[in-house]
Amino acid sequence: MFRRILIANRGEIAVRIIRACRQLGITSIAVYSTADQDSLHTSLADESICIGPPSASESYLHIPSIIAAAEICDAHAIHPGYGFLSENAKFAEICRECNIGFIGPTPEAISLSGDKAACRRRVREAGVPVVPGSEGLVSDPEEALAIAKEIGFPVLVKASAGGGGKGMRTAHNDVALKNALSLAAAEAEAAFGNPGVYIEKFIEGARHVEFQIMGDQHGKVVALGERECTIQRRHQKLIEETPSTGLTPALRKKMAAAAVKAAKAINYTNAGTAEFLLAPDGEFYFIEFNARIQVEHPVTEEVTGADLVVEQFRVAAGEPLEVDALKPTGAAIEARVYAEDPENNFAPSPGLISRCHLPGGAGIRVDSHLYSGYVVPRYYDSLLAKVIARGRTRDEAINRLVAALDEFTTEGVRTTAKLCARIVESDGFRRGELSPTFIEQFLPRAK
Repeated sequence: MFRRILIANRGEIAVRIIRACRQLGITSIAVYSTADQDSLHTSLADESICIGPPSASESYLHIPSIIAAAEICDAHAIHPGYGFLSENAKFAEICRECNIGFIGPTPEAISLSGDKAACRRRVREAGVPVVPGSEGLVSDPEEALAIAKEIGFPVLVKASAGGGGKGMRTAHNDVALKNALSLAAAEAEAAFGNPGVYIEKFIEGARHVEFQIMGDQHGKVVALGERECTIQRRHQKLIEETPSTGLTPALRKKMAAAAVKAAKAINYTNAGTAEFLLAPDGEFYFIEFNARIQVEHPVTEEVTGADLVVEQFRVAAGEPLEVDALKPTGAAIEARVYAEDPENNFAPSPGLISRCHLPGGAGIRVDSHLYSGYVVPRYYDSLLAKVIARGRTRDEAINRLVAALDEFTTEGVRTTAKLCARIVESDGFRRGELSPTFIEQFLPRAK
């Protein structure tokens, strides 16, 4: 097992990884930008080192600075968390060349999963159903139009190297498709340095269901249950839960087998997520593979008892999986609390948190880096906390989560906590009648 781990991230995921290090007796090394000098992860870690100015491109995304920090601190391995460099194949390859362990998948698996068009081809060849669409990247409007007419409108133009809803546009007709193609490509170039886009059939009313995957270096791959992630804003998840109310036991088993098959098709190791669309008619389609620990991993931990971050350490150190026999019990629901104003089109809400109170109680877990006096910076993702409720039943988990979100307090910035509470306590959510447009009924109407 590694003895010294550098955490190439910030915020709540850095805190989460530090706590896993403590559990294993591993020395944790935090990196931080000057904007994060007073962030919680810098004080919780055993050691910390500044890697640059506030801009992510000059700090958390600057590979030379992170590698230099790892070498200076004599780190045995780097955990990238999620976001930033977590799915950067070049970064993983540099770690390998520098004899620094990378707590995640191989550079080859990251590269393949990151090229969504190529990943779809590989997974389809393995016998996993994928959403109908282009065979590869599309840049010519006439080719795009021909594909759209073949599979039928509406269609979705998606960035091949994308994530987080960036580089994604829906089109319902010819003119909209041409605009979507150029807009998605431009956004993808700006966000990921790669303008490549491909086309998928837009399946109206489809639910978003993902399966947690763990694979070791000895050929074993397991699926640890699903997470329902249908409720999103701007193609980014807001509420996640397990089990999904949209799956029967037979369908769950079938999708889990497909998830394992997809992971094996790309020779995947460590923690990852196979993502699917579940159509209203019960058919499911693979859409992408996320080569990292997910934001919503606590949902799975709460119903399985697994510590997925600790398992990441073990797998990266060459140890065999120990989680294959785990079976989910009960229900768990997570609400993401962002520093955003739902009343103002989710505009960012950075600033000083003059007072902070995080909820607790039976079945409640809060993963966060908040404290009273913390200044939410404007430079990074606005996620403040994840509030997770566990229950013997889904209703019990819902009731606990609503109470916890009502208790959640941050004075000085606006958050999505109350919006999440309204969504989870609604009749439609309680009935499990979820759709991609579910959140819209809770937002203020334009006058």
